[in-house]
Amino acid sequence: MIIGCLCRTYAQPGSVAQTLQQHILTEAAWAMQQQPVTVTAQTSSRSAGGKHDFFSEGDYWWPDSTNLNGPYIQRDGLTNPDNFVAHRQAMIRFSRIVGALASAWKLTGDERYVRQAFRHLNAWFVDTATRMNPSLLYAQAIKGRFTGRGIGIIDTIHLIEVAQGVLVMEKAKSADIRQVAAIRQWFADYLNWLTTHSYSKDEMEAKNNHGTCWVMQVASFARLTGNSALMDFCRERYKTVLLPNQMAADGSFPLEMRRTKPYGYALFNLDAMTMICQILSTPADNLWHYQTADGRSIRKGIGYLYPFVADKSKWPLKPDVMYWNDWPVAHPFLVLGAAEFQEPAWLNTWQQLEHAPQVEEVLRNLPVRNPVIWL
Repeated sequence: MIIGCLCRTYAQPGSVAQTLQQHILTEAAWAMQQQPVTVTAQTSSRSAGGKHDFFSEGDYWWPDSTNLNGPYIQRDGLTNPDNFVAHRQAMIRFSRIVGALASAWKLTGDERYVRQAFRHLNAWFVDTATRMNPSLLYAQAIKGRFTGRGIGIIDTIHLIEVAQGVLVMEKAKSADIRQVAAIRQWFADYLNWLTTHSYSKDEMEAKNNHGTCWVMQVASFARLTGNSALMDFCRERYKTVLLPNQMAADGSFPLEMRRTKPYGYALFNLDAMTMICQILSTPADNLWHYQTADGRSIRKGIGYLYPFVADKSKWPLKPDVMYWNDWPVAHPFLVLGAAEFQEPAWLNTWQQLEHAPQVEEVLRNLPVRNPVIWL
């Protein structure tokens, strides 16, 4: 039996739970059939790390046609299809599984979903034979240039729904408190790396979506581990760095919109800022309603981009060089913004967009696909 409405907005016909119910149960049925697959299942000879280290390669880096054995060269916005992506795909799959199972448990109370989710959580974070090391030393490497880069930290954005799934399911009867403690310890160790390693400091200082995603991840993992000091740090960084430095007075993101894929990057950065507000807002410090002295706010950001989501033909810039036809989808800024600000048009648009995108690039840039566990 489906548990009652999630909040007053969704007690109405066309609610989030009603919209997603069949999708969630279908996804959960798929997830119930999946075996755990972690970073240890596949390795690359190009990785400088070991079996338990996450490895990925820079998306927009290609062989140099004039020197095929030399360092790769950059082609911004154009993804090299020959890159090693198995670890990234495994992490996205993991996030999809945990998000679906946590959502299904929240809707139905069926403990089978929790038991299956913890099989995967145990494999990734606890079991010494299959767990991932809590660091990201070898992410977004570039052949002939770098064995890993701070910019690669963005690859673990898909762990935020995993962390949220743990928070949702930890009170279930089937949740093993020892496993929950071990999972929390993994995230605490990763947080330590995320806040002390030079790669992490570089990523925190990034001026664009990478800086946003660093805050989003640290906020999520700090909440799971009860690190109030880091949560406070992230709140201040959102208010004093991200919002005033990345958002223009009209609500747009100039640094994203000057890229070769401005539409996709703008959507992605707005989703990430929205999640920061969702994760960190409290009655005493509500980031949803915070605005700078000159009026920049998350509501202004959603208000700027929404017309181009409702009608993409109004987009004022050139189409993205890749994946133009694959955006928009059911973005979290629409549904969570609608819930916070009581905007039925945003909710209606979200309901009509794609809730189960299949394009890999879209999935990579859509870390939140299960709004039921966030509301």
